[in-house]
Amino acid sequence: MPHLIKGGSGSIVTVSSVSAFLPDPSVIDYCASKAALTNFCKALSKEAGPHGVRVNTVSPGPVATDLWLGEGGIAATVAAADGTAPDTVAQEFAAQAVTRRFTRPEEVADLVLLLASGRSGNVTGSDFVIDGGLITTLCREFPGPVRIPSRDPRRGMSIENSEAQPRKNALL
Repeated sequence: MPHLIKGGSGSIVTVSSVSAFLPDPSVIDYCASKAALTNFCKALSKEAGPHGVRVNTVSPGPVATDLWLGEGGIAATVAAADGTAPDTVAQEFAAQAVTRRFTRPEEVADLVLLLASGRSGNVTGSDFVIDGGLITTLCREFPGPVRIPSRDPRRGMSIENSEAQPRKNALL
């Protein structure tokens, strides 16, 4: 950062996660670290901005990479605990997004490149969610239980909202 400040311009783009907004007790360390990263970057943008350095964060939801879809990935781990197929778990999770699919890695890369470029020269202190509308979808009113894959293989598919009455503006 001293080099960027000395040069009078620059861009820092960090990759956080929607897990910063969707805490899960089974991966509390991951969620907490991503929330901390997102907030750290917002604070850093205020310190670095007057020196011409922009700081932004990209927060992907599920991305079509080995972390989610590979052998031993999240879908396979949840499927093993739930007694289902990894493809079924991946399809169920993708169906919760407005776009009904996982984000492609190149979409995340393109967003990072845009934020790092001069084309976003007055953008700083922002967090860009790229999740196919997942967070928007999870914030709507739910009529009943919602199955959310857990990263903890002991939990499998968990019921996070099992109240008899619908919850308005529920954020899971």
